[in-house]
Amino acid sequence: MAIINKILTVWILLVLVVLSVFMFCISAPLWVVSHLFDRRKRLLHLFACAWGSIPVWLFPGWKTIVIDRKKFDNSKTYVIVANHQSQLDILLSFNLFKHFKWISKTEVFKVPFIGWNMYLNDYIGIDRGNKNSTEKMMQQCEDRLNEGSSVFFFPEGTRSRTTEVMKFKAGAFHLAHKMKKPILLIAIHGTGKALPKHSLKYTGRQNLYLKVIGEMAYEDYASLSVEETAEKARSIIIDEVNKLKSLEG
Repeated sequence: MAIINKILTVWILLVLVVLSVFMFCISAPLWVVSHLFDRRKRLLHLFACAWGSIPVWLFPGWKTIVIDRKKFDNSKTYVIVANHQSQLDILLSFNLFKHFKWISKTEVFKVPFIGWNMYLNDYIGIDRGNKNSTEKMMQQCEDRLNEGSSVFFFPEGTRSRTTEVMKFKAGAFHLAHKMKKPILLIAIHGTGKALPKHSLKYTGRQNLYLKVIGEMAYEDYASLSVEETAEKARSIIIDEVNKLKSLEG
């Protein structure tokens, strides 16, 4: 098993490196061309969705299962919130093939090829603990929502070590209240077992579930406080994560 773990670890790293170089060589000229007619970078983001999905498709033993994708209405602009179990959540969420902008740590933007592509896509960076960075991030989120792009948050702020859904931070919900936007709820399960936090250890065959639960319309939470809205969203997601756990048999 130790040998298998090493082989698979090398495999996924090799796939990520080679794929990132190759895909960026397509992404950069695509940005140049699409920038002339696609101000929201919709085409570029769809290409990023393919880029992000391929490593998960190619990894032995991982099966991607996206449930109720149709509940993500591309004609609407959402504040998207999902639970966070693993770094794989990002790659899994690309399998939605829907338009949105990521909220991500600024250090990820420094990663060659991957981070450069994030700049091209106008994804939004945040330096945790830096008040000025947080304020800038929130303003950028407002700008993206105003242009018609949804924004995607992991409101736990970090990956769960136990796969249990931790307390949600208020930022995404402050934004939703201020902008009066529907909140799209997403439940993720299986990624925490497939790729645990701070680990590249292969843990066997895993189903990677992503379920689009549906939206909380502004009218559904307008009378609630930001904190109550966050807790309502968290409770709904917890219920759906538990349902996904029951599918494991």
